[in-house]
Amino acid sequence: MRMGITTSSRALALTLTLSALALGCKDDDPVPVADGIFAERFGEPLPSATAEQLEIFRRGEQIATKRFSPADGLGPHFNVTFCGACHEKPTFGGSASHYRDFLLVGQELADGSRVELGVNGVLPQFELSEVESVEMGECLDPRGVPTGEMGAPPGMGPASAVSERRAEDPRANHFANRNPIPFFGVGLLAEIDEAAILANADPEDRDGDGISGRPNLDRGFVGRFGVKSQTVSIEGFIRGPLNNHLGITSNPLSNELRVALPVPSPAEVRPTTRGLSSDDVGGLEQAQAAAPDEPTVDADDVCDPELPEQDLFDLVSWAMLLAPPRPDAPTEESERGRALFEDANCTGCHIPQLESPRGGIPAFSDLLLHDMGPELADGVVMGRAGRTVVEDPNGCPESSGRGCEFRTAPLWGVAATAPFLHDGRADTLDEAIRMHGGEATGARDAYVAMSDEERALVITFLESLGGREQITAGLLPPGSEMPAPGELGGPLRPLDETERALFEAGRLLFDRDTPKGDGLGPGFNGDACRSCHFEPTIGGAGPIDVDVSRQGRIEDGVFTAPEGGTMAHRFLRSGHGRPPFDPTSNVVEARQTPPLFGMGLMEAIPVETIMALADPEDADADGISGRAHVLPDGRLGRFGWKADIPSSAEFTRDAMSMELGLTLPPQEGLTFGLATDDDEVPDPEATVEELEALTFFMAMLAPPARQRRDMAAEDAGEVLFGEVGCASCHATLEAADGTTVPLYSDILLHDVQEEGYEGIVSGDASTREFRTTPLWGLRDTGPYWHDGRAGTIEEAIAAHAGEATAVRMAYEALDGEARAQLLAFLRSL
Repeated sequence: MRMGITTSSRALALTLTLSALALGCKDDDPVPVADGIFAERFGEPLPSATAEQLEIFRRGEQIATKRFSPADGLGPHFNVTFCGACHEKPTFGGSASHYRDFLLVGQELADGSRVELGVNGVLPQFELSEVESVEMGECLDPRGVPTGEMGAPPGMGPASAVSERRAEDPRANHFANRNPIPFFGVGLLAEIDEAAILANADPEDRDGDGISGRPNLDRGFVGRFGVKSQTVSIEGFIRGPLNNHLGITSNPLSNELRVALPVPSPAEVRPTTRGLSSDDVGGLEQAQAAAPDEPTVDADDVCDPELPEQDLFDLVSWAMLLAPPRPDAPTEESERGRALFEDANCTGCHIPQLESPRGGIPAFSDLLLHDMGPELADGVVMGRAGRTVVEDPNGCPESSGRGCEFRTAPLWGVAATAPFLHDGRADTLDEAIRMHGGEATGARDAYVAMSDEERALVITFLESLGGREQITAGLLPPGSEMPAPGELGGPLRPLDETERALFEAGRLLFDRDTPKGDGLGPGFNGDACRSCHFEPTIGGAGPIDVDVSRQGRIEDGVFTAPEGGTMAHRFLRSGHGRPPFDPTSNVVEARQTPPLFGMGLMEAIPVETIMALADPEDADADGISGRAHVLPDGRLGRFGWKADIPSSAEFTRDAMSMELGLTLPPQEGLTFGLATDDDEVPDPEATVEELEALTFFMAMLAPPARQRRDMAAEDAGEVLFGEVGCASCHATLEAADGTTVPLYSDILLHDVQEEGYEGIVSGDASTREFRTTPLWGLRDTGPYWHDGRAGTIEEAIAAHAGEATAVRMAYEALDGEARAQLLAFLRSL
C-alpha cells in the first residue's frame, strides 16, 4: 500500500519550488522514463498493477460502463446514462465524438462578471418527467444511521420515467462547448511532483520566450486535471461529472479508502496564502465546485448517496490504473518530425516529460495554464485560469481576457482521440496546430512556415506517440470482422463478394463520425448513424441519453408544425448553445431510438398484405382499428414511430439530413432529405455511393434470432400472446415468397395512448397514433415506448391504452403463472 506525501513534506517541497517558480527554471537533465507505465493498447491497466489492483480495475470498468436508470438515481437532470458514454473513443476511458459534447452555461452580467447556471455550471440536456411514484422510507447514511430524508434505496427507485429535453434557462446568455477528454494515464499525472510542474512555470515570462505558463490551484494544491487544470484529485474529477452529467450522488471516500487508492488523493486543504499570486483566494470556491469535497445531493426520490462508496473506490481506481499507450519505436520519419516539433518550440509547453517518484512521465505536457489567444477563448474562469496576467500582443488583453487560458493537453495517444482542442473544433491534428494562438503563436507560425513534407513529418511524430493501430473513424476497431450471416449486426443471408464489399462499406459508414469539415450540422442530433443505434450492437437501439425531440403547436385541437419542421436538434455546429425550441411550439415529444434489425424483411412484405390487415372503421367491432399510413404520393409508410417513411432508402436520406444535418444529391424516385443548408461546406455533403452503401447495410441487417431458455414456458406464453389479443396488432406476416416474417407488427397505425394525450402529427398520423412496434429483439432494445417511458417489458404493457385497453386488461387478468409464461415468450424474442 502506497501512502501519500505528508502535509509537512508538501509544505517543504512547496517552499523549495517557489524560488524555481519565480526564476522560471526548467530541468535540462531529465530522468529516465519510468518503467512499466505503457500498455500495448488503449483501455488496458498499467503493467505495474498488482493482482489485487487488476481485480479492482475490472470492477471499476463495470461501473464505468454501467447504464444507470432512474431506479439507480439517474437524474433528475442528466446528459448521459453511463460514464463510458463520454469516454469511449477509441475504447472506454478515451474521448468521444461531437454527439457527446456538453456545454458550460452561465449568465454574463453588465459588469462583465459571470454567474454559473445549470448544474454546477454544466447545462443538462435532459430531465425526467412523468416519473413513476415509488414506495419510500427513511433514508440511511452509509453507516446505517437515519438521515431524516425520505426516499427509496438505490436500485429501488422509479423504474419508468420520460426523458425530455430540458427547457433553456432564460437567463443563460453565455455557453462554452466542451469535448470530452481521455483518462488514459491520469494516475501517472497524479503522481507527478508539484516541484516538477512548478519548475516549468514562468508567469511573468522572465526568459522572454513568449511562453508564460502558470499553475492553477485546487484547495491549495497545484491542479493538473481538466482543460483548465482546475482539479488536483481524480476522485473529485470523477465525483463532479457523476453529479453534473448523470445526476448520481456520492459521498467523498473515507480517508481509509483514499490511502488505499493506487494514487492517494489529497484530503487536506492548504492555506491559500502561498506567495504565488493574489488571484489564489478568489478561485478556490469555483475549483471546489468542479471537485466536490462534500456529499452531493439531488431532488429525486432515491436516497443519497446513490453510488455506494465501494463502487466509487473501484471507479476512481479504474481511472487511476488506465495506462497510456506505448509509443511506437522511433523511425527516421518520426525522429525527423520530433526534431521539427522541437525546433518550432512546441516543446515550450508540450514538455516531453515531467518527473515523478517512479521516473519520467512522457506525457508531452507541462500541465500549466497558457494564454491561447482570443480565438480559442471560451469566457470561462476556473480558479486562476482565465485571468490574463501578462500583456501579450498575441493573447487576450487584460480588459477582455476571460477564459483564454487552458492546460497544455497531454499528447500520448493523441492521434486516436479526435476531435481536438477543448471544444473539439479541430477535426485533424494539422487543424489543431493551426488554431493555436496567444503564447503558441510563434510555434504555430513556425509550423505553418514549414514545407508540406515537413508538416507531414510533424504529424507522423505525433501519430507515433501511441495508439496508432487503434485509430478509427468511429468506434469499430480497425480490421473489425463483419458478424457472420444471421448474427446480430451481420447480414441476414450469405453475401457474394460484391454484396459483402457493399455491406462492409455501409457498416463502416454507419459507424463513421462525421467531421464538421464534412458538413455536420448546422443543427444535428448525432455525428454518426451509430451515435444513436448501438445497443446491443451497431444497428440497434439507443439509451435515453440519445433521445431526440419533436415539437409543434396544438391549438383548439389542430396541430401546426413549425416552419422549419418538427425536429428539435440537440446540437449546434457552432457549439454556441443548444438549438432553441420553436417559440410557437407548446408540445414537445421525446423520441426513443428504435432498432433497425430486419428492415429489409419488413420492406419485402407486400403492400397488399399490410392493407388487408387494416380496419380503419373497426368493421369487426373488436375495438382495434389499425390503418395504413399512405403518403401523399401514394406510397405506403413502413418505418419510423409514425410509419411515415416508405422505404429503407428514404429512411437513410431522412436520417442523414434530419439527424446529421447533411445535404444530399438527388436519387431517382426518392424525395426525402435536404439539398442545401447554410453552413460553409459545399453541397451536397454526401454522395450517392455513400447513400447506397448505407441503405444496403441497413436493409440487409439480420433480425435478432430467438433465444430459447425455457421452451415449455415460452411456448405456453406464445399461445397466451394470441389468446389475450396481443397478436391482433403484433402479428407475424408473410413476404412475397411466402416466407414468414416474425416481426410481430402489422405495420399499421393505432391509437394506443391514454386519454388526453397530445403529441406530434406526422403526415396522416394523428397526435395519438403510432405504428405497431416490431417485437423481434425486444429483450435487448429497452427502454420501451416511443418516448422511452417504460424501463421494462411489464411497464410497456401497462402503458398500453386506447385501442389496446381491452388487451391490456386481459393480460392483467391472467394469474401469476400465465403472466410469467407470456413474459418468458416476449423475453425470448
